[in-house]
Amino acid sequence: MSEIRTERLLLRSYVPSDAPRVLDLRSRYEVIRWLSDPPYVLMETLDEAEAWIAKESAPNPDPRMRSYAVEVADTGLVVGTVMVAALPRTEPPEYQIGWHLHPDSQGRGYATEAARALLDDTFVRFDGSGPDRPPVDELWCDMFADNDASAAVARRLGFRDTGIRDDPWYDGDGHIFVMTRADWERAGGTQPVG
Repeated sequence: MSEIRTERLLLRSYVPSDAPRVLDLRSRYEVIRWLSDPPYVLMETLDEAEAWIAKESAPNPDPRMRSYAVEVADTGLVVGTVMVAALPRTEPPEYQIGWHLHPDSQGRGYATEAARALLDDTFVRFDGSGPDRPPVDELWCDMFADNDASAAVARRLGFRDTGIRDDPWYDGDGHIFVMTRADWERAGGTQPVG
């Protein structure tokens, strides 16, 4: 998985030395509650963090599915994660983009900057031009209905708001956004800095 650079950030694979920061991030209810359906399971040990890192950094047979540590380039601090993942209950797979940040790093535009770089990279790289570049023509952004902070990021990125509705992929209502390749191109999609 290649690194992606932005003005302030480096998106890279997680490495074992990130385990203490991963544990600090994923042991917080205020982070975990936004990541999946309940029950919310807080990370408790460095061993769990190391296992999570091994899973996240392992090659995926579907190259479109990627998970990056978001590192502040000037300081080396890992502030969170940005990823493209397959949505549950879809065949063929549909893809979503997501992010989460440590509370000490929120409110600085890192989520928007990292997600924009991954969005651009996904639409540039996965254009259907070869077997190692299967197409991604649409990305969803699905969140809990009351996740106002992530909804604001999705809007800044230019995702189309489809509203709060019965979630087709997760339990309950979701606030669901979508961006197609055509939307991205109309908005002047850019080649990421790499």
